[in-house]
Amino acid sequence: MLKRRIIPCLDIRDGRTVKGVNFVNLKDAGDPVELAKIYAGHGADELVFLDITATIENRKVLAGLVERIAAEINIPFTVGGGIHGIEDVSLMLQAGADKITINSSAVRRPELISEIAGEFGSQCVVVAIDTKDHENDWIVFIDGGRTPTRHRALDWAKKVASLGAGEILLTSMNNDGTKEGFALDITGDVSRHVNIPVIASGGAGKMEHFRDVFFNTGCSAALAASIFHYGEIDIRELKQYLKKEKIAVRPAPFPLKGV
Repeated sequence: MLKRRIIPCLDIRDGRTVKGVNFVNLKDAGDPVELAKIYAGHGADELVFLDITATIENRKVLAGLVERIAAEINIPFTVGGGIHGIEDVSLMLQAGADKITINSSAVRRPELISEIAGEFGSQCVVVAIDTKDHENDWIVFIDGGRTPTRHRALDWAKKVASLGAGEILLTSMNNDGTKEGFALDITGDVSRHVNIPVIASGGAGKMEHFRDVFFNTGCSAALAASIFHYGEIDIRELKQYLKKEKIAVRPAPFPLKGV
């Protein structure tokens, strides 16, 4: 049985981990290197690092910080923000990333997906889709959620899969940071209509939300940030809970006593 993945996300601004609600009102959440070490030690299956202002500030992702994190962890590591071409991808892979994620640059130049897949393999390409429900239509946003596009989320997901993306990171902007649960409707729709793994993102607030998204959609992974950063949910406890709920997950190292 395919094991579901638990993925903490580090949103980075000015070298620090931050987190907000609905992509705004960002607050400091800690040192990214220390958080990465904790998550890897607690059994996270992968780690995602997003330099959330690189595209807006028209600069490259923080390669030095990527190197520092990669040196401290032994789990797959995805990096995004400010990636516009093959050279940017090569730089991130050399810094220690296993995969890269692109969002705005993919919307502006879709052929970039095929170029990266052709050079490094589809397994290296994660396309992030930030989407907001507007009048019962899920629309894709770029530039850190600032700019709406003409793309419907489901159509764009099918397109990126056809272009060679190896995975989709799907974030509901409506649910982001609310801790009220994942967007099961759009997550389920996308998961059913593409033949590549989908990572659900946005809205995790309690363990039951992970159970619900795994039971009710075809996603292969669930991503969260603040509940891990602020110690509200321990990854080891979460995996024990999911195991009891008959959801296949990789075991966490050194389970908590009594769990």
